[in-house]
Amino acid sequence: MQYKISALIFLKDKDGRFLMLNRAKAPNQGLWSPIGGKLEMPLGESPFECAIREAKEETGIDLENQDLHLFCMAAEKAYEGNGHWLMFLFECSKPLEALPPAIDEGEFAFHSREEINSLPVPETDRQGLWDIYDNYHDRFVALKVDCQPGKPLKFEIEGLVPGQNSAHANLQND
Repeated sequence: MQYKISALIFLKDKDGRFLMLNRAKAPNQGLWSPIGGKLEMPLGESPFECAIREAKEETGIDLENQDLHLFCMAAEKAYEGNGHWLMFLFECSKPLEALPPAIDEGEFAFHSREEINSLPVPETDRQGLWDIYDNYHDRFVALKVDCQPGKPLKFEIEGLVPGQNSAHANLQND
């Protein structure tokens, strides 16, 4: 299986609610997730360039590198049994002024962090991504996720920024 490389951007409004996209296309069709997309690898696009481009294309917001904090690099092995994903997760410090209009990839809504817990989201997001956001969005963590079909999801912290608390070094699946 080949790797696909992507960026996810955690954007909020001025009230701190997260922008979520109800995806109209695979992967994750019908599920809510942060915005993002695949790197333009033939162009040599960096993860920051991808995040800036995707945010502009999907929401219309103009971002610069300093608006983004890279807080996680996640390697998902055998996602949905048909590919590996290397994802770069960014938190955006620039708030959105308004809800963006729907795009061909889906419809947007703002949700509080608590509301996200009850939304239909990808299982990897439910079991680990939001815990990673909650615990590490203010630093940097490298994460490995084993998504092999027929097995429980397995999350493992491979690295933290030096000197940071590693209390969550191994996420436990319930």
